[in-house]
Amino acid sequence: MARSDENTRSVRFPMEVDNKLEHLSLKLGRTKRLLVVQMVDYFYRSKKDPADLNDEVLKKELSSGVSRILSFIRKQETDLLVPVYSMLDELTTMHRQQSGTIEIISDEQQQASKFLKANTEYLGSLDKVLKKLLLGIAERQELKDGFRKILEHYISQRETLGWPVSATRKEELAKQVREALDNL
Repeated sequence: MARSDENTRSVRFPMEVDNKLEHLSLKLGRTKRLLVVQMVDYFYRSKKDPADLNDEVLKKELSSGVSRILSFIRKQETDLLVPVYSMLDELTTMHRQQSGTIEIISDEQQQASKFLKANTEYLGSLDKVLKKLLLGIAERQELKDGFRKILEHYISQRETLGWPVSATRKEELAKQVREALDNL
């Protein structure tokens, strides 16, 4: 079976170009044939014109790429950054407003706490006074009850004495009533 050679085409070029090709192949570490195949693939894929040494096509592509990137950045700035900055401004404004409100609430809480403390102290002293009053009322009632008993005893004893009472008996009854009152 005969082997078919895929290398059926040949290109002729001057010796000066061959020297440059030789130099490039040594520098890149490839064979001349592989280097030529890769150059053809490169120009085919990149659609570059090998005669254009200034690479105008590349410059245009780079320029359009930069333009696309800049338009993308502008679009992102419009869509994302501007709303974020406006929200940040709104949040800053809200924070300032709320911090003032929080300070007012804190002051009101402190005043309410002082008021509550003063009221608690006042109610405590009022409780003491009311307890004293209740105790005084109870003691007064006991005094009234005791005085009523003494008076009732005096009246009943005087009635038993009758009309012609001796002065010593009157004096003795008065002395008993005075001692009862002193004992209250």
